[in-house]
Amino acid sequence: MTSISLAEYHKQYGGRKTAVKRKKKTQGVKVESIGEITLANQLRLLKISFEQEFKFHPKRKWRADFHLVEKMILVEVEGGIWSNGRHTRGKGYLGDLEKYNAATMLGYQVLRFSTEQVKSGLAVQQIEKMVGDI
Repeated sequence: MTSISLAEYHKQYGGRKTAVKRKKKTQGVKVESIGEITLANQLRLLKISFEQEFKFHPKRKWRADFHLVEKMILVEVEGGIWSNGRHTRGKGYLGDLEKYNAATMLGYQVLRFSTEQVKSGLAVQQIEKMVGDI
């Protein structure tokens, strides 16, 4: 079975173009969400080594929010899940599927958490358990 890119998917099955050009002052700059800031602080407290904005794919520009150093674990904090954000709309969701499947095929385990799960401590508890089990 061959995989197709999101662009090829849209060519074959249609889809509208919704690209919006960002203002120059924010273009190319990733703004950390409250979930990412919180999880980074929680991981530091537990002395779990991580890299943020980790480019995991050799050809694509995909980045994971967190990569646990010396582990094949990527962690994503999904924002906007209740506000019709990028991750829950069709195009964004399809892109996420492609990205996460590619990471899995490269040998990574992918953990996904909502901002609420990070704030409650559930995310870091599960990460701590996974790191301890490996």
